[in-house]
Order: sequence, then structure tokens, then C-alpha cells
Amino acid sequence: MAERRSLIVVSNRGPVSYGRDAAGARVERRGGGGLVTALRGLVAHHDVTWIASAISEEDRLVAADGGSDGVVLVAHDPVAYDGYYNTIANPLLWFAQHSLWGLGSAPSFGAASHEAWEEGYVRVNRAFADAVVACLDDKPGSTVFFHDYHLYLAPAFVRAARPDATLAHFVHIPWPVDWTVLPLEWRVAVHQGLLANDVVGFHTERWARNFLRSSDDILGPGPRPRVSHHAISIDVAEFDALAASPAVSEHEAGIAAVRPELLIVRVDRTDPAKNVVRGFQAFELLLERHPEWRGRVSMLALLDPSREAIPEYVAYRDEIERAVARVNERFGQGGSQPVDLRIADDFPQSVAAYKQYDVLFVNPVFDGLNLVSKEGPLVNRCNGVLVLSENAGAYAELGEWAIGVNPFDILGQAEALHAALSLPLEERRRRAEALRAHVRENDVGRWLQGLLDDVAELSA
Repeated sequence: MAERRSLIVVSNRGPVSYGRDAAGARVERRGGGGLVTALRGLVAHHDVTWIASAISEEDRLVAADGGSDGVVLVAHDPVAYDGYYNTIANPLLWFAQHSLWGLGSAPSFGAASHEAWEEGYVRVNRAFADAVVACLDDKPGSTVFFHDYHLYLAPAFVRAARPDATLAHFVHIPWPVDWTVLPLEWRVAVHQGLLANDVVGFHTERWARNFLRSSDDILGPGPRPRVSHHAISIDVAEFDALAASPAVSEHEAGIAAVRPELLIVRVDRTDPAKNVVRGFQAFELLLERHPEWRGRVSMLALLDPSREAIPEYVAYRDEIERAVARVNERFGQGGSQPVDLRIADDFPQSVAAYKQYDVLFVNPVFDGLNLVSKEGPLVNRCNGVLVLSENAGAYAELGEWAIGVNPFDILGQAEALHAALSLPLEERRRRAEALRAHVRENDVGRWLQGLLDDVAELSA
């Protein structure tokens, strides 16, 4: 890592959360989400203060007590936070950036949406900015790292209060060129907020290029921050250790005991952006058009329930379950079913499935990167083939060794699965070894170093 720095990391979710055990004592748990995992290397090598939302009731009590060592928790007004998170950030910004709106009937921005923007998203972003300014007063000269779509407005608020601060923002999700789905004042505020940074980072050149184009379209030409791209990755050593753990081994034995000759695996969230329903439709079409695979191949779908307080996500989960029922009704034989759907938050089970797949199916509508496409090949031991959406950010890195698919082309995906299942062993091995070597060489440490290098070059 680069020389030790004073950093302020800002994200909606923090590195820890708090609760109570059976005896009523306060307990600290590691925060959830890939962002927390990815950024832990910063904490090990730099002087880091992490600012995040107080989400649980115990988090709010910790915030009232002044936070904990190295972590500042911001306790938002509950109504404001609901508007910020459940109305604006998810689903509106998420759906806009993943191109999920059908536009014939949604979205519609009435008075409630505009109130959620002003009294939710703007208000919470201003609260984050106030916390950053207070932290800069205590730690002058620190570099501030904002993360993701929850905090687009905060950098401009900080810049207005501390013009000389060094600000960077990494966007973890796709960046579309066309933002006209959002009200004009919202898209202006989003772009002005990001342009208040010294550095804006994305996973891929595609998303970085789109950001520059949309900035010109919405704000016109003008000064721009440094816009860079660095693909996030995983902690290889930690993942190797997890893959060898007893919990994963137990799950793997269970999967191996019931799997057929060939196994297609998908690991996702029940999120419309992940394109799970079209994936099941493609598998159904595979079995219809290529009957030679019936009884020889099954799909194990391990899905993490996602944002179940948001109606669009609840409806999509229902679609998923209906699609699975249809495939199993059509092609089930003698009590066995071609799709094994498991909806649960069980990451060791997912890692066990990674080790066993013959085909890893990753077909998001759009994805900023997609870590499943890196996690699976790292630990797979079956010379498994990666089938990967061309709209996943990871495709720019991994497409050379994957079978690419258009995520909207169900027939194309069905034929891609057929091609993956039919690949000769030597070609499977060549691709699998190349994927594994690439992920090992380009781990999360390289991503972090790229972000720090951006700031160092700016300072120089």
C-alpha cells in the first residue's frame, strides 16, 4: 500500500453494526455488504475514520454516545431516512442507473416523490456532509472517500463548507448516458454533487466515459475532476480460507451428494437488476431445444433476499418463484426437479456451490462490476465455464475467457448454456485457469491502490 494517510470513508452502511445478545449486553457485529469487505484493507494500512448511517436501534444509541473507535454513526430522522433509502436511492436511482424502468407506466414523480427527495435524500446527504465537515475540523488534511449512489449530493455540501478539502467519490454501480428519466433539478444536483469531488472513480472505462458524456449533456462543457476507473475485486487470501472452512465443506458435501452429472450455478440477490427470471426462462428453453441435457443437468440457484420493504422487489421475487415452478412442472422427472431454488442469506453455501459448478451463469441486466464472476472462478475445482452478461462491468476484464451473452436475448442465453456444457475439457481447463490467475493477480488490494494513486497523483 501507499504511504500511510489520514482518510475519512463515507458510506451508507458502516464496518460494524450493534445489537444485544440474549443477556442484554451490547454486541458488535461486522457490517454486511461487499463494500465493507473491500474497504477493510484501508483500515489496516491507514488512519481511517468511517462515517455511516446508524441503522439499528442499538446503532442509534451508540451514535448518541458519541460513536465508537474510528466509526462515526449518523442517526437520521426515521422518516427522512425512509424517503432517502426506500423512495429515492432504492428504487429510483438504482432503477435509473440499471436501466430497469419500462417507462410506459413507471416511474411517476408526484408530490410524495419530490418530498422524499427534498426531505429525505437531500436532508440525509446534508447530515452526512455535516459529519464530514466536523471530522475534517478534527483531522485537517484528511482525504474524504465517498461511496456510491446514496451520497451523490454530499460532496458539494462539503466543498461549499471546506473549499480546500480533498474529496474523492467511487460509484459502484453502472452509469448510464441518458438521465432524462429523472426530474431536471435532480439530475443537475446529482452531477453537480459528483463534480464537486477532486476524483470520481468507476469500475470500468465504459461507466467513466458515460459519466463524462452525461455531465456535458446536463451541465454543458466545463472543468472536470479526475475521472478514473479501477475494477473492484476480492480479498483472495480471505476467500481461500473461507473456501476451506468447515462450514463450506459441509455444504459442499451436501451439494455433491445430490448433484447430477452437470451443474449450472447462479448466485445472486432477488433484485430485478440481476435478471434472474430471464435466466430461468433461458434454462427452460435449453431443456426444450436440447432434450439431450434433460436429466443430466440441473440448475442450483442460491438467492439472497433483497430489499423486501420495496414493492418492486417483492413483486420480482414472486416472478422468480413462478418461473421456477414452470420449469420444474415441465421438466421434472421421477421426483427430481431441474431447478433447485434456495432463497436465504447463506454465503458459505454459495461458496460451496462455486466449488462445484460446471457452468456459472451470471446474466445481469446491468451491473457496475459483479463480484460473483470473480468469486466463483477463484475457488472452482471443476474446470467450470463462466457465462457472463456483456452488461456486467466485469465483462471488460473477463470476457476473453467467458462465454458472453446479451442479457435480454433468452434464446442466445439458452444457446450459450448449451455451448458451455458442450465445451471440450481442455478448453474448459484453459479458460478456468486463466480466470483464476487473473483474479489472483488483480485482487482487492490492487483496486484500493488504484484509488489511493489517483489521490496521490492529484496531490503531486
